[in-house]
Amino acid sequence: MASRIEDYALIADCKSAALVGRDGSIDWLCWPRFDSAACFAALLGTPENGRWLMAPKEVPRAVRRRYRPGTLVLETEFETATGRAVVIDFMSPEACGNLVRIVRGRTGRVEFRTEFVVRFNYGATVPWMSRRDDGALDAIAGPERVVLRTPAMLYGVELKTIGEFTVEADESMPFVLSCGPSYQSLPPAIDPFAALERAEDFWRKWSDRCPDVGCWTPAVKRSLITLKALTYAPTGGMVAAATTSLPERLGGVRNWDYRYCWLRDATFTLLAFMQLGYQEEARAWRDWLLRAVAGSPNQIQIMYGVGGERWLPELIVDWLPGYERSAPVRIGNAAYQQLQLDIIGEMADAMFQAFKGGMQPSARARELRPVVLEYLEKAWREPDKGIWEVRGGRRHFVHSKVMAWVAFDRAANAAYSPGEPTSRWRKIADEIHAEVCERGFDRELGSFVQAYGSKQLDASLLLIPIVGFLPAHDPRVRGTLRAIEERLLIGGEFVLRYESDEADDGLPPGEGAFLACSFWLVDNYILQGRHAEARKLFDRLIARCNDVGLLAEEIDPLTGRMLGNFPQAYSHVGLINAALSLTRETGPAEERAEPVAAAPA
Repeated sequence: MASRIEDYALIADCKSAALVGRDGSIDWLCWPRFDSAACFAALLGTPENGRWLMAPKEVPRAVRRRYRPGTLVLETEFETATGRAVVIDFMSPEACGNLVRIVRGRTGRVEFRTEFVVRFNYGATVPWMSRRDDGALDAIAGPERVVLRTPAMLYGVELKTIGEFTVEADESMPFVLSCGPSYQSLPPAIDPFAALERAEDFWRKWSDRCPDVGCWTPAVKRSLITLKALTYAPTGGMVAAATTSLPERLGGVRNWDYRYCWLRDATFTLLAFMQLGYQEEARAWRDWLLRAVAGSPNQIQIMYGVGGERWLPELIVDWLPGYERSAPVRIGNAAYQQLQLDIIGEMADAMFQAFKGGMQPSARARELRPVVLEYLEKAWREPDKGIWEVRGGRRHFVHSKVMAWVAFDRAANAAYSPGEPTSRWRKIADEIHAEVCERGFDRELGSFVQAYGSKQLDASLLLIPIVGFLPAHDPRVRGTLRAIEERLLIGGEFVLRYESDEADDGLPPGEGAFLACSFWLVDNYILQGRHAEARKLFDRLIARCNDVGLLAEEIDPLTGRMLGNFPQAYSHVGLINAALSLTRETGPAEERAEPVAAAPA
């Protein structure tokens, strides 16, 4: 059985990623991209579906781990009866396609065992393993290949590669796993120790630019490194998570593939990067966004591949039983075909924030905006699938209407070129605003609701003051916050996404608490001047990070276990922005929608 989600750590090279368990097993690795087929898939199956174990032969007395400060270099220290040794794991961000494991003795002597099981095609395909003249192990199946180089003695047993070795104090045993197409020459060998120095230097130079955020600086810096790790360097696109099909409820069916780029993440991600001074990353994300959506506005999708790919068909991998038997395992995400009108507002807000941050709009942005708004002028009246990508019927979701308002409000507040119809855009924004206040607010409940005519609540309503739709002190906003605290907040810490109804959702009810929603609650408390409550809640939330500072998508409020895909970019973006708001003791809406002077064409 795979480890608990919180027992994994991430290593990545800004193109792909792997998950390493506290037990020393790499149970998930997709190569050469985040969305490539996994060659280690034990996370969603068994060790027979591929893993790479590196651990002491005897059960350790203690296991401690950490990232080297400011880096994505993982150290897992094992203490046994005979000594202590550390496994150093990292992927090389400069020479991508290399995963390095170095076992180093610290005290005494420790006997290690390694078990290397490669299974291409998400754990299905057993490769042909051969030993090259230089001792490298070459595993090939079809176009896929991995090559393992090490001075350790390895041998084959029942379709596995096994090895045993001993390290004493200051001794090291290196292993380098490289990937490349089988129809090309062997991936070149690298010096693992030189690669370690370069990897540390890469991450430290990058993370050292993170400004001081008070007592929350370590959590913010770790979240920032995680966002960088989930960014596909060649394009600037950021995946929502490194995994697919980690369940939102153990044994449930809410298992989705998150190895894609969601437009919805755009604004909060841009704000996080820009406010921390990472303009290059913010610009790369903005430019990826503009390339991805280029084309007819009625074909804008909610998500794309890391290169901007549009076709993301959803398939069931029926040979994998799923994490703790939570089936099905899905590859691809059918939600890319859904109509979710809020993403246009997210895109408009992202462009607006970039403009406010000093990024002048490109020619493509200037041309794209009026075309998209012309489409939205008619489309905003239509029902859609909403922010949570329900698989039931379309509805008039309040959050979708609010974000349509955001699109026209931001356009009216920032003229990219002389002669833009800003007054027209303001008129449409006012029309949407009036309708939402009339049809989306339930006077009996004293709260906004999930959808027109509904009595259900939705955590996305917490975004109403954050995006500036209404002031935080408006009685309707206060009433909505009270209702959410009463009906969606569990234990004063965890906010559920919505009140689940299978008839509306299209899926069986039941899931964990979505962590981003709890960070939105922190922002709401700040906006209402409830600073002590905001700090208390935020501190409780960051205490939910695992031992190396990572967050999943959700947490089970009853057991405290992490749920959903891991690590989740949206959770870490929420952490960063809430920390920045706390540091300023102002909320994210305080300056969010202020007009911007027209820029020259």
